[in-house]
Amino acid sequence: VTRSLGAVWGIFAWLCFVVAVVFAMLVALLVPGVHRRQHLAAVACKAVFVLSGVGVTVNGRQHLPDGHCIVVANHASYVDGLLLKAYLPGRFNFVIKGEMRDFGPAHFLLRRSGAKFVERKEMTASSRDARKIIRAASDGESLGIFPEGTFQEEPGIGRFRPGAFVAAVRGELPVVPIAIGGTRDMLPAGRLLPRRTRLTVDILPAILPYDPEFAHSRTLAEAARQRILTVLDEPDLLASDEKSA
Repeated sequence: VTRSLGAVWGIFAWLCFVVAVVFAMLVALLVPGVHRRQHLAAVACKAVFVLSGVGVTVNGRQHLPDGHCIVVANHASYVDGLLLKAYLPGRFNFVIKGEMRDFGPAHFLLRRSGAKFVERKEMTASSRDARKIIRAASDGESLGIFPEGTFQEEPGIGRFRPGAFVAAVRGELPVVPIAIGGTRDMLPAGRLLPRRTRLTVDILPAILPYDPEFAHSRTLAEAARQRILTVLDEPDLLASDEKSA
């Protein structure tokens, strides 16, 4: 019975998502002004969690600067981007893997909502996209980035790619680490139907790239990663790699 109820809820959650996507597509097509579209896209994302009855706890909102910044978060599930879009201020533009350009409707919706795309496989395109992200940060845009690049079935936090932190240093923007909890249990890699579980978003104190201690992008990246690890109940995959070596 419990399994059947769980399956029913999973199907209902997907229906909520589909309704939100349809609404967001209409917004992307019809609403002028990127700021309006950003706000309404965030409303659509939040509706997915509210309508499906998912409890979301957000801690540390006071740590988000009033001005522009870059938020970096651990990545465990497809739910992560939806969750941050729903519960962060609408001004954040999210950096999405370049493969999403291959899905026409998704690419259109994300681009019209202010998303940026980064190619991970083709070196020339990757360098060009990275320069665009650095330019956006230098121009003062608030960006949301998953610096692990992708997620795996194995629990834990892996290496943070440098792009977000290079952009932060070049743009002199604060970096705000965010620890996302529960999404791996809700919709892990390889699972079709989500499970109903409580989600947490812990917004941690900002790291200032103009602090001499964090003036290098690698130091900044590791500082952000370690702060997320202190909050999240998942292992450090880099430490595991060192032990196995």
